[in-house]
Amino acid sequence: MVLVVEDDAMIVEGLKLSLTQEGYQVRTAATKAEALAVLNGPERNQIQICLLDVMLPDGNGYEICSEIRRNSNMPILFLTACDDEVHTVLALEQGADDYITKPFHIRELMARMKAVLRRTQGMPVESVLHQVGANQINLQTAKVYRDGQEVGLTAMEYKLLLVLLRHRGQLLSRQQLLGILWDDAGDYVNDNTLTVYMKRLRNKLDDREGVYVETVRGMGYRLRSM
Repeated sequence: MVLVVEDDAMIVEGLKLSLTQEGYQVRTAATKAEALAVLNGPERNQIQICLLDVMLPDGNGYEICSEIRRNSNMPILFLTACDDEVHTVLALEQGADDYITKPFHIRELMARMKAVLRRTQGMPVESVLHQVGANQINLQTAKVYRDGQEVGLTAMEYKLLLVLLRHRGQLLSRQQLLGILWDDAGDYVNDNTLTVYMKRLRNKLDDREGVYVETVRGMGYRLRSM
């Protein structure tokens, strides 16, 4: 089931039609109060992914996202009219898995949803804190700390870390990483970009030698199980 939290009736009807055609069950909420009622009600365990609008009549999607992240790793994708980095980082800091800006193409939304569901599949709900060397990742707050100090990751660096974490111990090819991170959307789909972000992420995790994020030459990358 997909929970769509959106107060624009036209967008809701379009999403319901498209999602239903893709085989999803759809539950909708037009306000923060309605969304929280669903999330705290008997349908909660049926929700596979939540699509959150930012601006709502009685609040905003960030507040709902934060509430979800108090006790759940439910996949969350933001639908936002704001495409600047501040709003992007804010969404990810609240615990969102991805975001898409309005207006959007339904095929791009479906691709983003499938990518989020792929990389969150199998992650236990109770797994909130994770360790990578001396770095502690808090999925509830979407923040990384080392020796009590926050490690300042950009939105894309955090997304890359999250993908590696959710597939910990699994070898991911460069093409797999690109497909999971950006699927068929965005301007970042190239090898050079992945190399740059991987180098920056390693530097920030104090992993310049690739002890934690292992390079399997000619094949891809793997976050070691340690």
